[in-house]
Amino acid sequence: MLLAENITHFSRVLRTAGLQVGPDRVLAGIAAVEAVGLNRREDVRAALGAVMLDRHEQQVIFDAAFGAFFRDPKLLEQLMYALLPKISGRGEKHRPPRNNRMAEALAAPRAPPPPPPTGPQTAKEELQFETTFTFSDRERLQRADFETMTADEYTLAKALAERLPPPVLPVRLRRHEAAAGGRIDLRRTLQAMARQPHTLQPAYTCAGQALPPIVVLLDISGSMERYARLFLHYVHGLTRRHLRVHTFTFGTRLTNITRCLRHRDPDVALKLADEQVKDWKGGTRIATALQAFNHTWARRVLGGNAAVLLVTDGLDHDEGGQLSHAAAQLHRMAHQLVWLNPLLRFEGFQPLAGGVRALLPHVDRFLPMHNLASLADLARALRAPAVRPSTLMH
Repeated sequence: MLLAENITHFSRVLRTAGLQVGPDRVLAGIAAVEAVGLNRREDVRAALGAVMLDRHEQQVIFDAAFGAFFRDPKLLEQLMYALLPKISGRGEKHRPPRNNRMAEALAAPRAPPPPPPTGPQTAKEELQFETTFTFSDRERLQRADFETMTADEYTLAKALAERLPPPVLPVRLRRHEAAAGGRIDLRRTLQAMARQPHTLQPAYTCAGQALPPIVVLLDISGSMERYARLFLHYVHGLTRRHLRVHTFTFGTRLTNITRCLRHRDPDVALKLADEQVKDWKGGTRIATALQAFNHTWARRVLGGNAAVLLVTDGLDHDEGGQLSHAAAQLHRMAHQLVWLNPLLRFEGFQPLAGGVRALLPHVDRFLPMHNLASLADLARALRAPAVRPSTLMH
């Protein structure tokens, strides 16, 4: 009975943190823990994770919740009982959880807001207050780091990332299109006169424009997971509005998830990507991934002034010094190579890591990627004259 009560409380923490844990999964969790026993903490973690999670994206939340809920590795049963009052805000003080989503889930429930005042001016005053709050909240959310967002903020940020503008500008095409003004299209004008000889209606043309292809190379290693998850929502929004987006993930291997992200529903798209990608939260082998891309995919997807977005922190675990050569080869084939690095959020960033120093000489732009504002500024940043990022090394 005690085991069932504590697993039920744990499921409530997960639901508060944004996971969908229904009664069926609670019952399955109880049965799984009874099957593996309470002797080893890792067995309990694995048993609960196996029945309560359905995406890799949820693993980081589950691990934080499990670590906050079951703190003592010695006697799991006793601690589960001891943590029951902590859920409602009573009991002894304990360390704050490592992320805000768990802090919200484990905190005491907030008191309900006071009832709104009544009167003829209530509607006007309430509307003005709500408008101010919404603007302030969105402004703060734009600058919030993905790593420190709460569960509600992260959910809203994913929805906003889906609607951000593309990071590339339209390019002129050789093909001309009909237009309301511009250069006269002699052939179409003569064709119109042949159909209606007594009228002269000039037809105009102008050079067509189209967005160039976008190729995304996304690092999904453990140090990048939080940023990679939200960046995938940004890429999914681009894919829905701009068909020529090719997305690859890499940790210890390169995986093409372009078809997965073409599904209209973002949840379904990311679930399909989760099922295809096998190296989430693993190591980082940037050189191996770039070599595989250059050999297998570069000639297929880098035509038409394609822009390559390399999203990684540059912490490479490959040995042999092949990263610089692979990055140079990719730079020669791409129209523009843009490196997005969440470590640039820190003031005074210095390219001390070997992977960072190997990549910098071969990229056209070196930009931050840690919040919604940095994603929204990509298009503006790419309009500005390029500054060789290799100057940071001097």
